[in-house]
Amino acid sequence: MQINKSSYYWLDTWIMGNVIQLSTQEFCRNFLNLTNDPCGRQYDQMTMAARSVPANIAEGNARHSTSKESEMRLTDVARASLAELSNDYQNWLMLLESIPWSNKSQEYLIVANIRFDTPTYRDDVQHLSSIHILTQKHKFDSWLKSKDSRVVANCLLVLCNRLIMMLGKQIETQLAAFKEEGGFTEALTAERLAHRAEASVEQGAPACPKCGKPMIRRVAKKGMNSGKEFWSCSGYPECNGTRNINP
Repeated sequence: MQINKSSYYWLDTWIMGNVIQLSTQEFCRNFLNLTNDPCGRQYDQMTMAARSVPANIAEGNARHSTSKESEMRLTDVARASLAELSNDYQNWLMLLESIPWSNKSQEYLIVANIRFDTPTYRDDVQHLSSIHILTQKHKFDSWLKSKDSRVVANCLLVLCNRLIMMLGKQIETQLAAFKEEGGFTEALTAERLAHRAEASVEQGAPACPKCGKPMIRRVAKKGMNSGKEFWSCSGYPECNGTRNINP
């Protein structure tokens, strides 16, 4: 199966999301039990929040070419799920009368500065991306394999905070692209207006008095001329030129 290199498989945010999901599943399996989670609700909530992160990053990326608005919204859902998950890890630490590592502590800085390798999947993406994710995850084994849940929770809290910041930058990039290129809806509107402009030219529409572009018949929706037809510039909203339609 051929997968485009602009796919989510190459996104560091998606890779980090998978590392957090796998590590959260291990955390819940190793440290939650019938005593501290008798109904299994915390297990469900934490694993579902962790699953939501890579899932929404992937779905958002898949919407890139059709709806940049949906892409941003889904990326933000992933970020919100991370906020929920990081709060669970912070709560776990306080429950044990512990506190999160200071962001100036040696442990925090070491975990925060571990960098991922660049993906090199070639033509076997799903197979090689799984190897890549596990390889990146093993970089944190010194903390994630600890028997002390406080060490594991602290490491995952740092990773959650890192990914929240990464997703914030990703959303900023998506927003800039949306402002520059527009979204799918805007593209459809532009295509529709272009088609109407061409049709108007064929029907002998007048030229705009301001910019010279062909004009389109429109119906006024409000004001004293509501319901009446008029000529509107096909370049609207960049140009607001109008003409009356003579009977």
